[in-house]
Amino acid sequence: MRALNRIPGRLPGPKGPVAWPVFVGLLAFIPGLTGLGGLMGGAALAVVLIFPELSSAWVVAGLALLIAILLSTGRYRRLEQVLIPLVFIFTLTTLVCLGLMQSTDRAVTMSDIASGLQFEFDPTFAVLALAVYGYTGVNSAEISAYTYWCVEKGYPARVGKPGAGDDYVGRAQGWLSVLHLDVRLTLLLITIATLPFYCLGAGVLHPAGEVPSGTETISVLSQMFTETIGPGAFWLFALGAFCILFSSSVSGVAAGARYIPDYLMELGFLDRDRLDVRKKIIRTYGLLVPFVGLAFYLGFQQPVLMVTIAACFGALMLPLQCFMAIYLGERTLPAELKPGLVAKTFLRLTFLFQLLMAGLVIYFVAL
Repeated sequence: MRALNRIPGRLPGPKGPVAWPVFVGLLAFIPGLTGLGGLMGGAALAVVLIFPELSSAWVVAGLALLIAILLSTGRYRRLEQVLIPLVFIFTLTTLVCLGLMQSTDRAVTMSDIASGLQFEFDPTFAVLALAVYGYTGVNSAEISAYTYWCVEKGYPARVGKPGAGDDYVGRAQGWLSVLHLDVRLTLLLITIATLPFYCLGAGVLHPAGEVPSGTETISVLSQMFTETIGPGAFWLFALGAFCILFSSSVSGVAAGARYIPDYLMELGFLDRDRLDVRKKIIRTYGLLVPFVGLAFYLGFQQPVLMVTIAACFGALMLPLQCFMAIYLGERTLPAELKPGLVAKTFLRLTFLFQLLMAGLVIYFVAL
């Protein structure tokens, strides 16, 4: 957040001038909470898939209570140790489903992929396509949360401050190499985990004319497993979908709780040395916001629409984050730590692409 407040262009704030991206970030909370309600609703639908006698609204209420308890007591770490292996098994099963589908008449061919890359689709699907772009992989909220995760783990502190000793540059370069490796591994894992879903949807759901929507979203998506592995895969899909959506909900609330104290600091309402107040704000946020997500779900009860709203706004935030990386990298990094020509070129090309996509979001959604 301090980095956001260093961007040129300041607007009047309650305690003094504040950089305009800070206000944009504050606006992002509303669609972000809408997306949270959508994720919680999706997790609830996965539970209802296993226990159809339950009401999705009551399940979301139960999940909101569970998230609040987990974040207020710090018990999520143990649950995370269970969820991660389940998500891994779910992803592995998706790869198996794709492999089995490729041996049937539903197989996705290279000509199918080539036709898809021609972008010849009904304009009514443009918003969904842009939402997929804004939410798939590592979205804007997760990019911001990653920095907080690194700081709380204490990794950057080991680098020290600029000029702190003769080996500062060496330590900083070592830390950057870790980040580079993390990015490469993340790209690889996300690609492996995501592409099979697209192929299964195209091979199984599209020919059958099935469109995931409303409260039937998870049920329709489960056909990607049951039509390739068999009816028994129904339970695995429901469990895997719950683990992914529920863990995303918990981590989303936890990340949002870290932003609020920083916003208050930059707006002048909180001193930086009040760590005790910061911890109280984080805990209070974790206790209250899950129920805000519940309220949003009760108001919409359309998980796909809710996630689409958050995803489109997320697509608008991406070029802002990329611009920040370019600007602050040029203005604040020592010469020894600045990226090379190739990295700079690709970063600027990425910014232009994200700017184009943000323009498309505005065109198809707002105009």
